[in-house]
Amino acid sequence: MRIINMPVLQRVVAVLFVVLAGTAQAGSVAAQDTRIGIERGALPAGPTLMDVQGGEVDLSDRFGEKPVLLEFWATWCENCEDLYPDMLEAHRRYGERVDFFAVAVAVGQSERRVRSHLEKHPVPYPTLWDGQGEAVRAFETPATSYIVILDADGRVAYTGLGRDQDVDGAIREVLNSEPAD
Repeated sequence: MRIINMPVLQRVVAVLFVVLAGTAQAGSVAAQDTRIGIERGALPAGPTLMDVQGGEVDLSDRFGEKPVLLEFWATWCENCEDLYPDMLEAHRRYGERVDFFAVAVAVGQSERRVRSHLEKHPVPYPTLWDGQGEAVRAFETPATSYIVILDADGRVAYTGLGRDQDVDGAIREVLNSEPAD
């Protein structure tokens, strides 16, 4: 039986992730045009992840109360870097009505590197460490710079990929489709 060298396997996975992320460089694709990742309307089971401060966050507990935005990112992702100002602005505008989470993927980076990056580039919402790829699998994440928005019922309402996503427009569409209380 041949044993796979894990550092080599991690490098191969990192290269594949970079290649996939690179395909989104030319623009973005939203679920409304082409399926990206998890199917629109799906009711995903949210995994339990650790935030970068060491606390446990059960995403399933957050689904079904109000909309939830998940951004899958990495420290080395140029598209994610380009999305950074849009994400900050979206959180400033909608943070009271939408739960935001940054999901740091464990491809080509360590949790320590993520924490170091956040010291220089802080975000005002929780950053979760997906060290085992649970969220990546649950949301069928095709690459970094992938955004999933779940509506207040916990159903996938939007998926997008790339630097040119209209994050503000996607959030507005989800909020406008919510029934009035």
